[in-house]
Amino acid sequence: MRFTKMEGCGNDYIYINCFEEVVEQPEKLAIAMSERHFGVGADGLVLIMPSEKADFRMRMFNLDGSEGEMCGNAVRCIGKYTYERGLTKKEEISLETAGGIKYLKCNIEKGIVKTVKVDMGEPILAAEKIPVMHETSPVIGKRIVINNNEFPFTCVSMGNPHGITFVEETEHFPVEEYGKQVENNPVFPRKTNVEFVQILGRDHIKMRVWERGSGETLACGTGACASVVASILNGFCDREVKVSLLGGELTIHWNEEDNHVYMTGPAAFSFDGVWLKGV
Repeated sequence: MRFTKMEGCGNDYIYINCFEEVVEQPEKLAIAMSERHFGVGADGLVLIMPSEKADFRMRMFNLDGSEGEMCGNAVRCIGKYTYERGLTKKEEISLETAGGIKYLKCNIEKGIVKTVKVDMGEPILAAEKIPVMHETSPVIGKRIVINNNEFPFTCVSMGNPHGITFVEETEHFPVEEYGKQVENNPVFPRKTNVEFVQILGRDHIKMRVWERGSGETLACGTGACASVVASILNGFCDREVKVSLLGGELTIHWNEEDNHVYMTGPAAFSFDGVWLKGV
């Protein structure tokens, strides 16, 4: 089975072109291929598929085999893949995901997709739709106690759930210790992605992320969007914000006119390969 390894700000996934390949057990394949010692090594598996609703369809699986609704970094990589590999000649592409249809605009220079701008849609702030167990919406200041420390969380869905808390500094913060416990906290019925955010200015934040089903990753596009929304809801930032992640930088704009969140950032090929092991 042929595959392509790609990354967006260091958030790396294995991509399979399902116009040419058949994947029968994606959950098991995601676990096998994502393993970094005996597999290819990745944060998960992404299938590029035909769609009846859009130009393409994406399914994404975390490295534990669980299926996620959305991945912003993977969306940008699909834009680059489909254009540069000749699956489309369009510079603006629609993509069906489990978190809704996303619209991509490729920034192309001499036939190469340099960056991709994604219309991520409106942030979901209703507690029952995120979902998070809370009596009011939006969910700002939800108190969660971990290891005798209390953290206030702002909760946002960008097609997948996110819990965001603000810390003094991210560099030395024990993300694994706290991220794992928040991900599995019973207040999140479908678990959650967890973002730890440091405010650097009204137009700049730093973020580390614990991804549901994958652990800490170098970047998370939906997490960056959710973190900017949370920063604005808490009065910390303006509408356009640079997000510094471990793997690079994204620009996020929460547009006041249409209430949509726009994400702009890079996507890059790593290598192509052939998987021979099965599942």
